[in-house]
Amino acid sequence: MKDGKSHPITLESAKVKFLEDMVQQHGLPDISKAVRCLIDFARANPDKQADIFSEFRCHDC
Repeated sequence: MKDGKSHPITLESAKVKFLEDMVQQHGLPDISKAVRCLIDFARANPDKQADIFSEFRCHDC
């Protein structure tokens, strides 16, 4: 990582499980890589950012 900084975040267990599943399914080294993939996708696709960030979703409510 070029200039990586550690940023602890709090996630519900279902979200951690999802990231762990993505790590396994896609052969990623760890959860932080899965999160970076999601961020990279959002940054590379500005036309999708409103879809990602504008709508409130609560899959755990």
